[in-house]
Amino acid sequence: MPAEQPGHLRPLDLAGIGIGPFNLSLAALAARVRGLTSAFYERRAEFRWHPGLLIEGTTLQVPFLADLVTLADPTSPFSFLNYLRVRERLYPFYFAERFHAHRAEYDAYCRWVSGQVPGLHFGHQVEDVRWNAERGLFEADFTQLDAAGGAAALGRAHARHLVVGVGTEPYVPEALRPLAASPTADVVHAADYLTHRAHLIAAGHVTVIGAGQSGAEVFLDLLRARPAGAEGLHWLARTPAFAPMEYSKLGLEQFTPDHARYFHGLPEDVRDELLPRQWQLYKGIDHETIAAVHDELYRRTLGGGWPDAVLTPGVTVRTAGRLGSHRIELHLEHAAQGARETLHTDAVVLATGYRERSLDGLLAPLEPLLRRDAAGRPEVDEGHRLVLDPAVTGRIYVQNAERHTHGVGAPDLGLAAHRSAAILNDVTGAEPYPLPHRTAFTTFGLRKPPRERPDEPDEPAHGVPRAPDPGTVRA
Repeated sequence: MPAEQPGHLRPLDLAGIGIGPFNLSLAALAARVRGLTSAFYERRAEFRWHPGLLIEGTTLQVPFLADLVTLADPTSPFSFLNYLRVRERLYPFYFAERFHAHRAEYDAYCRWVSGQVPGLHFGHQVEDVRWNAERGLFEADFTQLDAAGGAAALGRAHARHLVVGVGTEPYVPEALRPLAASPTADVVHAADYLTHRAHLIAAGHVTVIGAGQSGAEVFLDLLRARPAGAEGLHWLARTPAFAPMEYSKLGLEQFTPDHARYFHGLPEDVRDELLPRQWQLYKGIDHETIAAVHDELYRRTLGGGWPDAVLTPGVTVRTAGRLGSHRIELHLEHAAQGARETLHTDAVVLATGYRERSLDGLLAPLEPLLRRDAAGRPEVDEGHRLVLDPAVTGRIYVQNAERHTHGVGAPDLGLAAHRSAAILNDVTGAEPYPLPHRTAFTTFGLRKPPRERPDEPDEPAHGVPRAPDPGTVRA
């Protein structure tokens, strides 16, 4: 039997699996809850946030206030502003008047927090989890890894509750999977872009596939790095246009707890139909990047002629294969036009996004206790808890694995602190982090959600009117 993790002889209140931004947020807020015991496990040797996409000059698409803690606890020592203060960069940031932090700066901030927060165990890979009904605890078996990634020791932790934040993984379209898996084909996912950047810049012709933010950033970086008149670039997208991300003030209210609550209350089939139609909320390109792409292309026309760069939306890759020893052949289809074409290229960058990592392997021992929806996905209740057999008294919370139940805000950094605070409030049965009752001007839906307590009055004592519920219709 694996050894108990040192210091964990007493069961933990909360054990976290994965240390990305969301569980790091939870760990940072948990560190300030008196009497709460927690530990978080991550197979990587250190915290890293999308290292392959820390392209120079790129920024977050959320304001700096959407750090790990501020929207739940502005007084936290783990805030982005305190990070700047400690690094003696607060005044430069103040005069820079930047609302959106550089992506590399956010990564550095998270790594700083990961060095301050107790209870983080990097180089620990959780293999599986079980429910010990006799003890009323979850058991998490892990492997402690050495510097080379090999097994150094085995261990086991016990916890009353679990939180799973294993993140996402790069998505490769089926037509391109054989090439992406081949070591001899120059097909890389944007997640590894910086690792291959020098080779891609030197390639004769490069095709970027994907019209989201990462696709635009990769295309722009390659465009700037290649000589005028010999750009040799092709940018393909499934979407009907290279479209801007929805960034209007009221549009952004779909990234609020109010909208998540509303979305969770919709029928499953309605949620599934609605999500794809909201793609511009999180798959579009920010206005600044679109403008920069156009400006760079325009600049290259000043001497006459057009740049050797082709931008084609509305296209899918049907199949792909090798052409000789170095070239790649892409078979394209434009559905609206009813046309097909073959494109030859030397390298492909897949800016095709990410998918939630499956929890099935990790939670396999718990399968008989899990409840699933009609599509076979784990059911997640409004409090971000997996729906389990009632005999299980512990709870399993998920972070960024509930877009099908909570909507577009699930992977958004702006909701990290709120969700972490809600989880801690639920774990403790108290309210270490009071949360707002209302977060949007928009009223989502027409029906008022049920009261948390049947005896809750419509009007509080002393005749002071209660704040309108975000689910009500106001005259």
